[in-house]
Amino acid sequence: MDMHELTRSLHAKNDSKIVMLVADGLGGLPQAPGGLTELETAKTPNLDALAARGVQGGSIPVKPGIAPGSGPGHLGLFGYDPLAYVIGRGALEATGIGFELGPKDVAIRGNFCTLGPDGKITDRRAGRISSEESAPLAVKLREVKIPGIEVFVEPVKEHRFVVVLRGEGLGGDVHDTDPQAVGVPPLKPKAANAASEKTAAAAAEFVAQANKLLAGQPKANGLTLRGFSPKPALPSFEEVYGLKAAAIAVYPMYKGLARLVGMDIVGKAQTLDEQMKVLEENWSKYDFFFIHFKYTDSTGEDGNFAAKVKKTEELDAAVPRITALNPTVLIVTGDHSTPSFLKSHSWHPVPTLLVSDCCRFDNLTEFSERASRTGGLGQFEAKYLMLLALSNAGRMGKYGA
Repeated sequence: MDMHELTRSLHAKNDSKIVMLVADGLGGLPQAPGGLTELETAKTPNLDALAARGVQGGSIPVKPGIAPGSGPGHLGLFGYDPLAYVIGRGALEATGIGFELGPKDVAIRGNFCTLGPDGKITDRRAGRISSEESAPLAVKLREVKIPGIEVFVEPVKEHRFVVVLRGEGLGGDVHDTDPQAVGVPPLKPKAANAASEKTAAAAAEFVAQANKLLAGQPKANGLTLRGFSPKPALPSFEEVYGLKAAAIAVYPMYKGLARLVGMDIVGKAQTLDEQMKVLEENWSKYDFFFIHFKYTDSTGEDGNFAAKVKKTEELDAAVPRITALNPTVLIVTGDHSTPSFLKSHSWHPVPTLLVSDCCRFDNLTEFSERASRTGGLGQFEAKYLMLLALSNAGRMGKYGA
């Protein structure tokens, strides 16, 4: 019996509310040995007050020593084994902008780039072209016609766009055409297996026609294709857990992740304050709320320790808006660690706090890496967090006689 079969057989209905507040890249490191992390440096009175009422530990996103991307990191938090369920970047990007992928679709993330007269890349992101400049170019690429295949092109943001190929016999296993370097031409689309040969040929035709349509553009006169992927087969949140779930996120990718597991995307919030307003307005309509905060991750990737501290404090300031709603279970965690010391995602366990009236308090009075190392949850794989959330919400029956 796999984990989802178990939860399906045990889940129970009640009126409880579960909130999962995800501070992307939350975990950190000290700048020097023996120092404090970003979370330990930040003034977080509201999270510390929650720590005194709750239980904490370290969440391992995939396996010890594995640094995850955002996709696997969030799937683990949602209770989907990130090694069993793999989502391609193209599918994430397409779903994130609201494109409904079908069974005959292959989604691809496109990047505009700048090509020199010799066809070699001079800028992989077309000078980080603005969305206002790039969106009309993405729309222009809808003129590409490939016999026997429907082609969809959607703008995303700045240099990014989405291509969806729809047709019979399209496999999703094609290598990226981005060489990850300048001074060389884009790679040719190459199938990784026979089932994807038709897709690679269609992608090559798309690139050839697109390059003609973009010729003469000052910045975006070329493109690369990445993350070829079909729609993943994921059981829905409601089916597995019996929860009607809402996602309150700003960035398209996280909306995409939530949509792929069957959550409703609610509101159009662009700030944390607006996200709290959306939460309040939708409180009566859902059982589970996923709230995503991006900026603890982006500041970590920038290597900006002080900025990550400031963003952590901004997150803390929003916590009373959540606790005022009196959720049955409140979880604060991250999808992975992004220490500013490393300027990248890392493998370190993520501080995770669970608060409910029936959690086993661990007598800790701060929420931090050092506290989570000694907390009552111990170190655990993220995929088990939803089981703890359900049990603390009274939504899990007894297993066995």
